[in-house]
Amino acid sequence: MSGIERVIQTIGETVVVGAQHGGGHLATVEPGPTWMALAPFLPLVGVVICLICALVPRLRTSKLPAWGTVASLAVAFGLILATWLSLDGRTLNVHAWEWINLSWGDGPGRALIANFAFHIDSLTVLWMLFVTGLGALIALYAVEYMEHDVGLGYCRFFAGFSLFVFSMSCLVMADNLLLMYLGWEGVGFCSYLLIGYFYKKPSAVAAAKKAFIVNRIGDLGLALGIMLIFVQFGTLEYGELFANERLLHYKDLALAGDFAQIPFNVQLIALLLMVGAFGKSAQFPLYVWLPDAMEGPTPVSALIHAATMVTAGVFLIARMFPIFLVSEHALPTVAWIGTITALLAATIGMAQFDIKRIMAYSTVSQLGYMFAGLGVLTSVGAAFHVFTHAFFKATLFLCCGAVMHGFAGQLDLRKVSGLRSQKGWMIVTLAMLIACLNLSGFPLTGGFFSKDMILAEAFVTPGFRVIGWILLLTAGLTAYYTFRVFFRVFVGPVDYEPGDEHHGEPGSFHPHPPGWAVNLVLAILGVGSLLVAGVYFVGGEHGWVGSMIHDSSAHYQADGTHAGTLFGQDPHTIMYYVSAAIGLAGIAIAWWLHYAGRTEAATCRADRLAFTGSRVARWARDKWYVDEFYDFLFRRPLWLLGQVFYFIDRWFVDGLVNVFGILPRLTGWAVRPSQSGLLHGYALGTIGGTAVLLLIVWLVT
Repeated sequence: MSGIERVIQTIGETVVVGAQHGGGHLATVEPGPTWMALAPFLPLVGVVICLICALVPRLRTSKLPAWGTVASLAVAFGLILATWLSLDGRTLNVHAWEWINLSWGDGPGRALIANFAFHIDSLTVLWMLFVTGLGALIALYAVEYMEHDVGLGYCRFFAGFSLFVFSMSCLVMADNLLLMYLGWEGVGFCSYLLIGYFYKKPSAVAAAKKAFIVNRIGDLGLALGIMLIFVQFGTLEYGELFANERLLHYKDLALAGDFAQIPFNVQLIALLLMVGAFGKSAQFPLYVWLPDAMEGPTPVSALIHAATMVTAGVFLIARMFPIFLVSEHALPTVAWIGTITALLAATIGMAQFDIKRIMAYSTVSQLGYMFAGLGVLTSVGAAFHVFTHAFFKATLFLCCGAVMHGFAGQLDLRKVSGLRSQKGWMIVTLAMLIACLNLSGFPLTGGFFSKDMILAEAFVTPGFRVIGWILLLTAGLTAYYTFRVFFRVFVGPVDYEPGDEHHGEPGSFHPHPPGWAVNLVLAILGVGSLLVAGVYFVGGEHGWVGSMIHDSSAHYQADGTHAGTLFGQDPHTIMYYVSAAIGLAGIAIAWWLHYAGRTEAATCRADRLAFTGSRVARWARDKWYVDEFYDFLFRRPLWLLGQVFYFIDRWFVDGLVNVFGILPRLTGWAVRPSQSGLLHGYALGTIGGTAVLLLIVWLVT
């Protein structure tokens, strides 16, 4: 039996065993209480507060927009927490109001129903807990971080912030694909606004446009997938879709490995949805927008590009997992694209010097891990990594933002060193250390457990062993570049240079440590990043996250018949030791090359290694020239094609219109002398016309 056939058989067994274990996608949907529908609308209260402050001059210079946003998100988090406590494994539908209800006949597929209603199960609650919880904390951080722009800019920032959380809430909580798509486009639009917040800065404007355009490519795939779902199954509502008899029949065919009997258009749905997920979650080849998005304010990077929007693609695949299971090539493609993205982004991150961009490439890489987890049939591992990553990556970005804020925009790791030894920076240093340990997969951290679940499953699932080895290599690279930042910036000799935002004398700069709001948020996130490891030990075999996934459409469970081994051992057991050794090796190499013996910020042992000046290292620093390749292959030809169309439009289309427009004018200009109103002129014209007629008659006859 070939590798792909074993994968197909495993997927088929997964479908049935998941159904036998009571997957949430087969659960009965019950009506839920109305108060649960308030959570997604509370961020709109923050938008209204920001609008009022922008219109009232007396309030415009206050911090009311920020505090209104913090309060509305905190209350929304409280409602989601109450929803979780009262859910008890059920799947609820909370109807807000009628939205779209069209009918053109009787029978299935003859009505399009998409209400403003919310599908609330454990998967929804899991995502909303960190969307609203981290959203409130990041908004509190931004109260201080954005205070330099108090006024209309302050109102604009927090209005976009709140509108983004509303859109993300619609995406996650929607009970139908149309409302989900509305939220999907909403977060893309808000991301454009927030990335381009500094609209007078050309690089920020370019980054915002790049993010918007690249996301539209993926969104086209998602839109086509949604349309095809309605054509094939006659509904866009999750409850009806997951209980659809045709879909259940296709699952039975998948069990038998008989994908030839599943229509091509049905299998195509997952591939189209996958394109949308790749665009929003920055997967190869649509990842190029996310690193450039670091031009936005740091709270934007932490909220959108670490904890919420970029996980929307993971959420989409998890929510629509029943659709992906009946497609022969979808999940293997997801696994391989995620793996390629993880490795590619890690190699680029190793060679960068801008600490914020290093974290951006780290985000792309970790998202690749999540997609690989989904592809190798561990939706629990993928969701658990989403959960842990949301905490520690938000912490990493906010720590980088604190450095940037305190050192006049400085982000070059060669120009800042020894923050631990400077007054007021201890909380930032400790939070950064905790987050780096998580990202590196240090033993007993949340990142260690969530990453191990994905790595082990890659060796368990037939046909994916190569993916497991690539992800292990990527784990070592991740540990190295993560602690490369920590050892260069936060420990070592005290040495620094101000960034471009300093306009005083060269020797007059003194860094200012963060205030109480930034320190409080970093302390909470640091502690949260430590405690999140505890959810691995509560709630059953796969921890609390596993219990949350069990009662949702993302649940499945393979029977382990085709389980592989690693070094002759159970991968889920030995992976603790293998990944720990690889992570510790990466940290040790970073310590030796970037900390031991270093006497200044700019130089270290790594600079003396031959490979740092090699051609491959330069390629990695230049991001493997992917942007240049896209520029050559897509942007320039499209620009040239646009110029051709412009020429055709201006000189042929507009020219033809202008010709028809000028002909009456020319005719009037020619005829106008003959209509002078003078009697002798008319007589002369009559005589001349008669003479011409006589001449013609004479010539003819």
